[in-house]
Amino acid sequence: MATPKFAHVVLQTGQPAVMRDWYCTVLDGHVVYQDDALCFITFDEEHHRIALLTPPGPLERKSPTTACMHHVAYTFDGLDDLLDRYVLLRDRGVTPAVCIAHGVTTSMYYRDPDGNFVEMQIDNFAEPDLATGYMNGAEYAADSVGPAFDPERLLKARKDGAEVDELTARSWSLQEELPDPMGVLLGG
Repeated sequence: MATPKFAHVVLQTGQPAVMRDWYCTVLDGHVVYQDDALCFITFDEEHHRIALLTPPGPLERKSPTTACMHHVAYTFDGLDDLLDRYVLLRDRGVTPAVCIAHGVTTSMYYRDPDGNFVEMQIDNFAEPDLATGYMNGAEYAADSVGPAFDPERLLKARKDGAEVDELTARSWSLQEELPDPMGVLLGG
């Protein structure tokens, strides 16, 4: 039986130009087609990964209590790639709303202009079975979200020579008091 492959996500927006520019910046993408109702953006071999749909008339802004898609995630090959993207975006004025050491991933959540989250992450396990095993272990069961971390502190530690295995362990992130990551993800 054939399995599907992810193709694209469509976001409905009332501010297509702002959203287009944000996604092109964050994903290093480009527009392949745009008219008054649609904008297709890609950053890889697919003809479009993000589509922006602009219906006629005003839209209500998403609230923390709206039933909707919460976030879409993009994976980088390694911590240095994730940190390079963080620096590129930071230098363009785009910073994460919250960074979380999930354990299974190290993740930076950015909020787009419409309030949707975009997760930039790395997998902390080389094989999916190892990640699944971790997710069924005691540390994950005790806190399935994980602690928040400061991306500048992570960047400095890596530049100072800290190893990836050390920096992607939850214990590294527990060294400081930061806001509750779930509160940020739920709109707090």
